[in-house]
Amino acid sequence: MGCCTGRCSLICLCALQLVSALERQIFDFLGFQWAPILGNFLHIIVVILGLFGTIQYRPRYIMVYTVWTALWVTWNVFIICFYLEVGGLSKDTDLMTFNISVHRSWWREHGPGCVRRVLPPSAHGMMDDYTYVSVTGCIVDFQYLEVIHSAVQILLSLVGFVYACYVISISMEEEDTCLFCQDDAPS
Repeated sequence: MGCCTGRCSLICLCALQLVSALERQIFDFLGFQWAPILGNFLHIIVVILGLFGTIQYRPRYIMVYTVWTALWVTWNVFIICFYLEVGGLSKDTDLMTFNISVHRSWWREHGPGCVRRVLPPSAHGMMDDYTYVSVTGCIVDFQYLEVIHSAVQILLSLVGFVYACYVISISMEEEDTCLFCQDDAPS
């Protein structure tokens, strides 16, 4: 068996997906983004299942991972549309927090180069409102950072989908070959 087999590549890719999803999970927790937190949690579980299936030669687990990658691509396309405000979506809504809080993306105030300044609230403003925080000087706007995160997730998922399909087909061929050999064995 070669060093760079499809199985070995899928193991490395799943490990990379885990690192990427954990990084994203941390920043979504910091921003109290409950919908992405839930999605990332499910993604981490299924990637671990796919990793386990790949290591243990369990094609059914890899099939679950394959189906999930298609759903994960769909979710990340939605995230991209949400932050780029495509199709009537608005990044200023509380959709990502399930309308529980007024929190936004952590990157909104803490992006690279951003200078965060707390302004005194006006007489009409509320202390709990985020309108008194001024952010200037960002090198990259927060919505583009979120889009980059989702694009990386899409790329990893598409490559993972291809490798998972390849590993499933190879393991099914090996399984068929083993069954064929058992049928020809003298009794």
